[in-house]
Amino acid sequence: MMRLNRNLVRSRTCQTVLVFDTFKKLTPDLMHQFAYKNGSLHCENVDLAAIAATYGTPTFVYSRNTILADLDELQRAFAELDAHIAYAIKACSNGAILQLMAKRGVGFDIVSGGELWRIIRAGGDPSACTYAGVAKTEEEIRYALECGIYCFICESEDELRAINRIASDAGKQAPVAVRVNPNVDAHTHKYITTGTNENKFGVDISRIEQLYATIAAEMPRLRIRGLQMHIGSQLTEVQPFVTAVQKVTPLASQLKELYGIEFLSIGGGIGIVYDGCLASGNLDWWKEHPEQITIASYARALIPLLKPLGLRILLEPGRRLVGNAGVLLTRCIYEKRGESKLFKMIDAGMNDIIRPALYEGYHEIWPVREHNDDSVVVDVVGPICESGDFQAQNRSIPDVKPGELLAELSAGAYGSSMSSTYNSRPLAAEVMVDGDKITLIRRRQTLESMVADEILPTP
Repeated sequence: MMRLNRNLVRSRTCQTVLVFDTFKKLTPDLMHQFAYKNGSLHCENVDLAAIAATYGTPTFVYSRNTILADLDELQRAFAELDAHIAYAIKACSNGAILQLMAKRGVGFDIVSGGELWRIIRAGGDPSACTYAGVAKTEEEIRYALECGIYCFICESEDELRAINRIASDAGKQAPVAVRVNPNVDAHTHKYITTGTNENKFGVDISRIEQLYATIAAEMPRLRIRGLQMHIGSQLTEVQPFVTAVQKVTPLASQLKELYGIEFLSIGGGIGIVYDGCLASGNLDWWKEHPEQITIASYARALIPLLKPLGLRILLEPGRRLVGNAGVLLTRCIYEKRGESKLFKMIDAGMNDIIRPALYEGYHEIWPVREHNDDSVVVDVVGPICESGDFQAQNRSIPDVKPGELLAELSAGAYGSSMSSTYNSRPLAAEVMVDGDKITLIRRRQTLESMVADEILPTP
């Protein structure tokens, strides 16, 4: 998220807090609540070293108040529209976070029957769920119909016909919207762009009108409810959103007139700052990066385009609500100096957070104990038996020694939700911090629970 400035690390605690407070006033929608206090990195009012002492490492730590601050900022920004937030739970699906969202009246963007089950378990309302995804199974469709979801977001004619048949068998009407692919390049990593003709998602914009006519004429068990678009994840500029909305709004107006659609979903994808200077002490950072998207700039650009539609607008953020609210707490185990590189081995691997290995994701790495020494250039690598198991390469960080704790920032999204037990490494613990209160929201997986569903054949 933020490039660590040695001058900030050397500063006294009061200076560090002052810098954070200054940035909070300047850019409230991009702040988080991780800061050095009394020489140690804190989440809100809790020392991360105390969390490691109690729950071990690796452990995901979430700031409850960062999540709520970002949620409130987004709701305020779109207050002049009939705008509704549907949290994309694939970003982080821990039940405590879903419960927090549900209590704040947030809806949910889901992509599987399992995610719908998680929402219901956490007290969420299935009638506030939109169900996307290109390959919903018949079992998942039946389950969603029984639960009474708000809308299926459909991505092919085959899927629409399957839902029509299943709804007919169940004696129900199925609310549907089609995901339109506006063929807009989101300028993000190729693995997380979704809005071009080369992606598997959505229906080409040139075919949408005929598909809606086919639904109306041939699929009587489907209720046309809306239109959806989503062009990609981790967009750091506003312009791709503007281009996509400009292409889609005339279509939405036409569908409203012809079929009475009630909503347009503009998807998610608002990026967060992974690699920047929000807490580096460089107050000119925003002048140097005027293109960096914020909730405020996103809203300012899109509201004038969306307001004339007179439709409910669905927003489907995931990463933007939880990404900067989480860190992965880990410990340096060993150090190895090679001929050309210095390696810092940590106890968190690509099984815990796969973003760096999967699509070159960047995470700032800060020592939990505030350092006054000079930085060193290292590779931060994990315990997994893969050359791709790294969290940083050729990165300048403080010269932490074996036994010291590190925090991998901006780990709240696509960290725990994409984690695995590769190399038979148990899933990490998860903790929620609220002020000075610590709540364990997922126990560290045990070896026994990791293999509980395996069956050894009788000899």
